[in-house]
Amino acid sequence: MLDCVEITTGERPLHSVIWLHGLGADGHDFEPMVPELVRPGWPSLRFVFPHAPVRAITLNAGMRMRGWYDLFGLSLTAVEDEAGILASVAAIEALIARERSRGVESHRILLAGFSQGGAIALAAGLQHAERLAGIVALSTYLPIATRIESRLSDMQKGLPVFIGHGALDPIVPQLLGQTTRQQLEHWGHPVEWQSYAMPHSVCAEELNDLAGWMERHLLGEQR
Repeated sequence: MLDCVEITTGERPLHSVIWLHGLGADGHDFEPMVPELVRPGWPSLRFVFPHAPVRAITLNAGMRMRGWYDLFGLSLTAVEDEAGILASVAAIEALIARERSRGVESHRILLAGFSQGGAIALAAGLQHAERLAGIVALSTYLPIATRIESRLSDMQKGLPVFIGHGALDPIVPQLLGQTTRQQLEHWGHPVEWQSYAMPHSVCAEELNDLAGWMERHLLGEQR
């Protein structure tokens, strides 16, 4: 089981958000986001921020850092670390199972991530065997798309996805985000796409848009 940072906004939460950080960061990276995102009157939430394993990253001259999978070049989808991606998907499956054991139903679990973390959130969520609340993919792209297409879960048909991307992103070009949006829509997923005048980062406007999306898809009256 991955080590995690956890923040609970109230007693006995029945909704969980598993949020994955980007390359070289750790589970503390998005802790400060919680008070900016959570709105008054929301039910109790548990935010789970796992730490990715430390691994050598080929693109960064083999330097060891926290990452969900290896990167081999600037073209993120040219040669992909499929084994590393699938290992991280399995680790997220274990976190989902733990939330289920704590009494959180799968349809009240949201997978979210930034950059590499967003790629794993997409890969894990689209293949998960039980219906989730949705997927949040920030400044990211869909990895191993052909492999995922062959393993799409019927339970996730029509699963809502929020995609936010910086129009000035030099790390994960916005075109990759737009391509991901098109692929997900082709598979029948309702995607809320938002573009922001920012580089590879997260902004207050994005968190505000995400909070509104969460109210509809994670915290709606049917949940």
